[in-house]
Amino acid sequence: MSERRTRRQAALAAAAAANDTPTKSNNHDDVALNSDGISNDGNGLAVAPSDSKVDNSPRENIFIFWPNIIGYSRIVLAIASLYYMPLHPRTCSLLYSVSCLLDALDGYAARYFEQSTKFGAVLDMVTDRCTTSCLLVFLSSAFPRWAIVFQGLISVDFASHYIHMYATLAMGGSDSSHKNVDKSRSWLLNLYYTNKTVLFICCALNEVFFIALYLLSFSSPLLSPQLLEPLGETRASAIQTGAQVNSSMLRQLFTNPYSAGALEMARANKMDSTFPWILAGVSAPVMALKQFLNVVQLVKACRWLAEGDVDARKKAGLPRKKSE
Repeated sequence: MSERRTRRQAALAAAAAANDTPTKSNNHDDVALNSDGISNDGNGLAVAPSDSKVDNSPRENIFIFWPNIIGYSRIVLAIASLYYMPLHPRTCSLLYSVSCLLDALDGYAARYFEQSTKFGAVLDMVTDRCTTSCLLVFLSSAFPRWAIVFQGLISVDFASHYIHMYATLAMGGSDSSHKNVDKSRSWLLNLYYTNKTVLFICCALNEVFFIALYLLSFSSPLLSPQLLEPLGETRASAIQTGAQVNSSMLRQLFTNPYSAGALEMARANKMDSTFPWILAGVSAPVMALKQFLNVVQLVKACRWLAEGDVDARKKAGLPRKKSE
């Protein structure tokens, strides 16, 4: 009797122990840590520990930041000004000037909305270089005898900014800005890049000078190339008062309406030259200063790269001593 009771108690104890044992589950929430600190689920599969700090912030789209949108509008305005450039000086000058003025607005927007980005900085610089170069290309055709000067200005502008940007990234690191110029390297460039007033005046008046030259190509007989025989005083005064030019004569002389001679006749005496001359005279000294800064920037960037090359060669044990 007692033996039968003992067996029954043992069976009940075994059944109670079986009910208390957790069942296997495929739910990944049922995990436990083993002695090595690695979690596993009910099936014995290893589960990597989850990071308690999950980044739930929305992913930002840099391309639609407000400063970059302003940069895109600058490109559209610049392209429109290039379209009107050959024959419509007033419309072209207006569109080009607005595009240049927006250069200051995108910087303000970047600081106001805290949306300063590397893409925006590069977009801004590339837009500046391209728009100015396109205008200088037109001036080269408008003033062919001075074409080599305009070609030199384009080359120096591109070379100085490219080498300066490359030197900043190579020597200062990928997080460095091309506008962070140490005073020990060049106090003049430091003033130019860190003082927003100086930067705006230099860039704005530099563009004003080239716009003035562009307007003078439509108005000043002193600068415009004389590709055609001069008109008599009677016919010249008639054209200046707004008389229509015989279009059939233009077709006979120039089969292509966009040839150099046709553009020259279309530009002749189209507007008064007083205001463009004033703009050119006021902005010329600042333009000269801006070109001097480009040369300084070019030289300083080259020297900075050369210093880095010397240090790198020393670390590499170069030049090697010649064996006796």
